[in-house]
Amino acid sequence: MSDNPAVHLGPDQREDLADAVRRGGGRLVELADAEAVVWAGGASTFPDGLPESVRWVQLPSAGIESWIEAGTIDESRTWTSAVGAYSDVVAEHAVALLLAGVRGIVGSARATRWLPDEVGPPQSTLKGATVAIVGAGGIGRAMVPALTALGAEVVAVTRRGLPVEGAVDTLPADRVSEVFDRADHVIVAAPATSETKALVGADELAAIGARGWLVNIARGSLVDTDALVEALQDGTLGGAALDVTDPEPLPDGHPLWTAPNVLITPHVANPAHLQGGALADRVEDNVRRFAAGEDLEGVVDLSRGY
Repeated sequence: MSDNPAVHLGPDQREDLADAVRRGGGRLVELADAEAVVWAGGASTFPDGLPESVRWVQLPSAGIESWIEAGTIDESRTWTSAVGAYSDVVAEHAVALLLAGVRGIVGSARATRWLPDEVGPPQSTLKGATVAIVGAGGIGRAMVPALTALGAEVVAVTRRGLPVEGAVDTLPADRVSEVFDRADHVIVAAPATSETKALVGADELAAIGARGWLVNIARGSLVDTDALVEALQDGTLGGAALDVTDPEPLPDGHPLWTAPNVLITPHVANPAHLQGGALADRVEDNVRRFAAGEDLEGVVDLSRGY
């Protein structure tokens, strides 16, 4: 590894990322001369071909489905995502969604008259509740201190079931079905892969129950939308707070828009104007690691799809 790796920054020369490359010990070069690429745009703007000299590419997003679908990511070099870089911001949004549901704020936000008696039944508390985090990676782990500070117990699900600090129990992914009966509320934060498609269906929603809330800040594909609509309409599930949907964008007139026990935010848990600093920190750290020959953060595993 070179002490001052040659890094191409694209598609534009964002000054914050250029400074991050320099702070990490890199030097900015044209693509033809690059050992590494830091890309701040989307998959549709990525170069069709990379020079053989490029050994590492840093992508700007935590989710990489669009990059895989575009066929951009290959096994000829190392690719890193921004997974974990935005954890605190997304975790904050997830907890806010859950609180809005559990505290009855969803209904009150739509009210046009002073009707305190109608707020009572849906209103509950996280104190003493069990919250399952399905996919307790960086984002899920960042939720745990906030949830436990509010008096909730956390049951976590991770790929291998290694203990998550602050959780009362951690289960491996192949035992995920167990958490829906155990939890009062469920937060979905797992990556979108072929294995997690429709992970939450009719049976899981029924297990959460008529007083429980489902929060999804992962990808819409992890929840069976038709089953969700049915569970909300017949009262099988207490409510749903969604930052992501399937399909996405959610079409005008879709029944989720008018369901009284649903809160939807338009995939803004990690808004663009809050991403810059976190991405710059990741770029600086990974450029430094690349220069030193150390393991990079957020390495993509194509066999797992994230």
